[in-house]
Amino acid sequence: MNFDFSEDQKLLQTIARDYLTDNAPLAVCRSVLESDQLYSHELWKGAAELGWLGTTIPEEYGGAGFGYLELAMIAEEVGRALAAIPFSSSVYLATEALLLAGSDEQKQRYLPRLATGESVGTLAVWEKPGQSGTEAVETSFDGGSLTGTKLPVPDGAAADFAVVAARTGKGVSLVLADLSGDGVEVEALSSFDPSRAQAKLRFAGAPAELLGAEGEGAALVERILDRAAVLTAFEQLGGASRAFDMTKEFTLGRYAFGRPIASFQAIKHRLTDLWCDIELTRSNCYYGAWALSNDDDELGVAAAVARISASDAFANMSEEMIQMHGGVGYTWEYDCHLFYRRAKLLSATLGSPSSWKRKLVDRLSARAA
Repeated sequence: MNFDFSEDQKLLQTIARDYLTDNAPLAVCRSVLESDQLYSHELWKGAAELGWLGTTIPEEYGGAGFGYLELAMIAEEVGRALAAIPFSSSVYLATEALLLAGSDEQKQRYLPRLATGESVGTLAVWEKPGQSGTEAVETSFDGGSLTGTKLPVPDGAAADFAVVAARTGKGVSLVLADLSGDGVEVEALSSFDPSRAQAKLRFAGAPAELLGAEGEGAALVERILDRAAVLTAFEQLGGASRAFDMTKEFTLGRYAFGRPIASFQAIKHRLTDLWCDIELTRSNCYYGAWALSNDDDELGVAAAVARISASDAFANMSEEMIQMHGGVGYTWEYDCHLFYRRAKLLSATLGSPSSWKRKLVDRLSARAA
């Protein structure tokens, strides 16, 4: 039994890494972070031309018609590059929502534009920090009119439309809202990582349309978040791996008492522990990718495990990266803080690691019962 990716999938990953190495150095992430840009438009255009944005979109809707394993490979490289583009919100969240619940007319209308990068989508579920599900949703949808407030919304200021969780007569439902239409106010929020913008969306009788069956929004959100958790875990894996490589290279090139500091036990033992954390995360991510690509019943557990492991690994690695760089690790000029910012942001996206730990316990308990 083969537990590895195929040669074609690895080639796709190599091509993605080469492209991002040439076109998305960390300076691109820094330029977005230090400016008023919402994301790198040039990099977004390049990702669209390479077909990344339509990786899982069927060819009949203008996509590449690949699968989730290919998307996982690309997600890891997007994470390694700290790519300052709305990739996760548009590809993992909005596209997945439409693939899961959209009518053929909605797919024909939205998916081709998502695949070419002409439109950016997002998912608006939460209404205040700390929420992890749809239980506290107060935004309402009635008679084609959407009213309420959502925050934080990933890439909300850059998005053209949002998939919004709202209450209807039958419970929580998903609706599609044009963010440039009447009755919509978009407010950019200060983010810990400005290279991945967050926003507050206010709807005051905004026109919207139902996505999927009325009253099935909570179940759909859970399915969307499970898929996004696996793919985001690959982004976190890529970021942690890149941070490890940079830290190892730095400690091998920095000398103290006539020898590289990487040769001292205080450093090399910590690097070994971090490498083990990252490889364990890789194993968990592969488990998640297998469950996602096969739409297996284990996806709920696999997604939670990958999410928890990747969040911890990236957070630990980014903190140790700063420490092992010594005094310069705390400076603005070095890139350590870029990884720390992205690690903290991705850890809070889709719900906190603690909320995913609760999900894991609940799902394992349900499976045992």
